[in-house]
Formats: sequence, structure tokens, C-alpha cells
Amino acid sequence: MTGRSCAGDRRVEGTKIVQRRAVTAVLAAAALVLTAGCSSGDDGGEPGAGERATPSRTATRSPSGPAAEKTPPATGTVKVVRTVAEGLDTPWGLAPLPDGDLLVSSRDDGTIVRVDGKTGKKTELGEVPGVSAAGEGGLLGLALSPDYASDHMVYAYFTSASDNRVVRMLIDEEKPEGEQLGAPDTVFRGIPKGFVHNGGRIAFGPDRMLYVGTGESGEEGLSQDKDSLGGKILRLTPEGEPAPGNPFPDSPVYSYGHRNVQGLAWDGKQRLFAAEFGQDTWDELNAIKPGGNYGWPEAEGRSDDDAFRDPTAQWTTDEASPSGIAYAEGSIWMAGLRGQRLWRVPLKGTETSADPQAFLEGDYGRLRTVVSAGGDRLWLVTSETDGRGSPGDGDDRILELKVS
Repeated sequence: MTGRSCAGDRRVEGTKIVQRRAVTAVLAAAALVLTAGCSSGDDGGEPGAGERATPSRTATRSPSGPAAEKTPPATGTVKVVRTVAEGLDTPWGLAPLPDGDLLVSSRDDGTIVRVDGKTGKKTELGEVPGVSAAGEGGLLGLALSPDYASDHMVYAYFTSASDNRVVRMLIDEEKPEGEQLGAPDTVFRGIPKGFVHNGGRIAFGPDRMLYVGTGESGEEGLSQDKDSLGGKILRLTPEGEPAPGNPFPDSPVYSYGHRNVQGLAWDGKQRLFAAEFGQDTWDELNAIKPGGNYGWPEAEGRSDDDAFRDPTAQWTTDEASPSGIAYAEGSIWMAGLRGQRLWRVPLKGTETSADPQAFLEGDYGRLRTVVSAGGDRLWLVTSETDGRGSPGDGDDRILELKVS
């Protein structure tokens, strides 16, 4: 399988091999402990999306989960506290910094901008070399290293001329504006690219492993092929190796049968959820189990086939076309692109405890990314400048929300 970093191929010195094996052993032990506690199409307007069916049914409700878990209220609230920043160009990934500032990636420009969390002032850190933006591809997800306080590394997922890949870069705040990004070190490569369905969301989990959502790049057969990196959720070490405890030996694949994963988040019990685009009928929010098969292209939405895992919730494609998700106040919050709304999905275990609830419908246009800001606060990024929206004055924006 493709995907190992070139840096990994160069680690041949005896001392480093011994060190690497020792680190792997420690990671394996940690992963087994943490995994035991975890739950083991498009951008809402791709070519042809106008021909989608739009069934009248809305999101389906799942049975109640384990009685021992606290259940959030059936209905919630959303208040837009403030507009943090305006005038962003094709924003996609968002990574909050420890000091309260925000890193934002520009899909089409290939740049990373630092936004002052108090004033909204924007400072360009630099341009990521090698980004080849076209269609839904470009500079996509961002994630801070688990050791950011000491290593100052940011990870990024982007589309290159040949593939989708994950790189990491040093941030040096002492350098001038526009020159603060170090040269990218390729952590993982070989993820299939396409004009559509490039996935792109990355996040470090509670186990300190890197999770990567990929798309099938328009080739449906890749999703069911466990030897392909397309249509998957991958689980990697920070160095880009298959993470210890993965369900398939020596493979980065954590789950498969996905169409285009663009949302990753963990609940308060360290269970992983993912959002993905459907094609003609159903978009999905899934509770992810290691080794689980989520059905695409054999199943879209709920299925009678026991070989596939059913979604926690599903929506018609005109109501959602989901991208980023976040967990706060007992619910998953899901940004909708074509749906132009923020969905609240109250949870009990890995099932819905009440019907999903829509907020901000049409108020800010297409919604791309939602990230926890701690407690009852969320950061929300709009996506009106991505070529499929209708940008107005101030687009695109970052909003701060208070939710319940």
C-alpha cells in the first residue's frame, strides 16, 4: 500500500530503529487502553448535484442509547455571540491555538492565516508549497500537533499534482509575516485525488493518533477496497505510520465504505463520529467502529444488509451536504453546505436521543467547519467564496456561537 512518508523510508540507522521500536511499543500499549474506551457528495453542489432526488422525509431518529448516560435536552439553542473575522477567501480548515488565536487554511490560495481571537486581525503565516487547487481539492484540513506547546508543528491535508497527502510544518512566530511556515515534511502520501470527493478533515484523537478522512475521488469501487486509501478513515501515528491497534494488520485503514468523509469529532466518552456526503438520497452522521464497513457504494443511508453499519442520523442531501462536525453540550453539531444550516444532534450513547434540530438556516449561507471552543462555545466557518455560494459583503466569516 502507498502512503508511507519518504522520511520513514530513510530511517535506517541502527540507533533510530531501536528508538522507533521502543516508541512503537509504548504507543501500542497506550492505544490498546484508549481504544478499549472508544467506540471501537460532495460539497453540496458538485456537477450533477442539481439532479439529486429530494425526498420529503427529514433526518431519522434512532432508538435511545444506554440508560446510564446523561441525556441532553431534546431541544437546544444557538446564539451568535460575535463575528470573529471577515473577508476570508475559501476558508476550509480551522485549528485553535493555545493562546486563543485561530489558524485558518485557504483552500484555493494554499495559505494559512492566523486570526487574532479577540480583534479578528489576520496575519498570513505563509503559503504551503505544492498545493494544487482544483474543484474540491486544495489546502483543506488543519490540526495542531499533540505536542504543539513544545514542537510548534501544524499538520495540513492538501491536494498535490498527483495525490492527497498530509504534511507537517514548523510555525516560527519570530519570522516576518508571510514567512512563518517552515518547509513541509510529508507525513503521509498516496491518497487518491479527484476533482470531487477529496475528503480532507484531519484531527488528533484522545489517543494522540492522527485520524484522516478521505474520499473515493469519484471512483466508487475504492471505498470497499481495503487496500485503497480512498473512501476511508485512516488512523496514523504522528510520524505517518499505521497506528498500533488498527483493525487491519500493518494498514492505516480504521474504517471503510465511506463516500467522502469531511467531519471528525469525539464525544465525552471518546467515541468517534464522522459526517459524510451521500449521493442522491441520504447524507450521514456515523458512529465509527474500528474495522466497520459503512456501505458505500452498496448502501446509502440505512440498509437492510447486516454487513454494513447504519448511520446514527441521516438527512436528505438538500438539507445537509455536511462538512465539519464538533461535540459540545451532549450533542454533535454539524455544518451544512448545500443545507446552509447548523444541525444539532442530541446523543445518548451512539444513538440520537431526540430528533436533530436545525439552526441558522440560510442566515450565513454555506457552512463549512465547526470546531469546539470549549464548554458551550463553538467556532463556525462559512463557505460562500468556494465557487458554489453567493458571497456578499464580509464573506467569508468566522463566528463564535453559544450553544445548549
